Amino acid sequence: MYKEDELLPLSSLQHMVFCPRQCALMFIEQVWDENRLTVEGRIFHERVHELGQETRGDVRISRGVFIRSLRLGIVGIADVIEFHHQTDSDIWHPFPVEYKRGKPKADDCDKVQLCAQAICLEEMLGVTIPAGALFYGQTRHRFDVAFDENLRLEAEETAIRAHDLIASGQTPPPVYEKRCESCSLISECLPKTIQKRRSVKTYLMRMLAEP
Repeated sequence: MYKEDELLPLSSLQHMVFCPRQCALMFIEQVWDENRLTVEGRIFHERVHELGQETRGDVRISRGVFIRSLRLGIVGIADVIEFHHQTDSDIWHPFPVEYKRGKPKADDCDKVQLCAQAICLEEMLGVTIPAGALFYGQTRHRFDVAFDENLRLEAEETAIRAHDLIASGQTPPPVYEKRCESCSLISECLPKTIQKRRSVKTYLMRMLAEP
C-alpha cells in the first residue's frame, strides 16, 4: 500500500504505456507543453465535467469524480461514472467511461488508464467492475472494454513501472517513432536530434575501442 503523499496522477499510466520518456519528462523533469491536440483534449474533458449529474432511466451519471487506489498508488479524476441499476438486487453498479478527443490507438494506453480507474473504484466501493467504455470524440463512437485478467495485470505492472521510473529520477533516452510527431513534447524531447547524437557517439566509441 502506498501513502497519500506517494500517489501518482492516474494519467501517468497512460503516458507510461505510450512512452516512458514522455512520462519521465512530465513527472520527473516537470516539462509540459501544449499543442493543438492537447488543447482540444483539455477543452473536451472540461466540457464533459461541466455537464454535472443526471439520471436517465435506470442509469445515474456522475462526472468529474475523484478516485484513488492506495494499492496501485494512483489518484485522479474519472470523466464519467455511470451507475446502472440492477433491479434484481436494487444495487447501482458502477461503469466507468473515459472520454478521449481523438480516435482509438494502436496500443493499450487508453485501456490501461480506464482499467486503472475501475481498480480505483473497486477499492473505494468494495465491488467488482467487469467492464467500462472509451468514448472517442473524433469517431463519435463508444467502445466497451472488458477488464480481463491480462488488462488488469498490465495496469498493475504499468503502475509499478511508473513508480519505479519516477523514483529513479532518470529520464530514458529517446527512441524516435512515427507517433513522436503528434507528441506535444517533441520540441523538448528532440528524439531525432538526440538519437542521432547518441548513434554518432556510440560509433566513435566503438571505433576507438577497436585495436
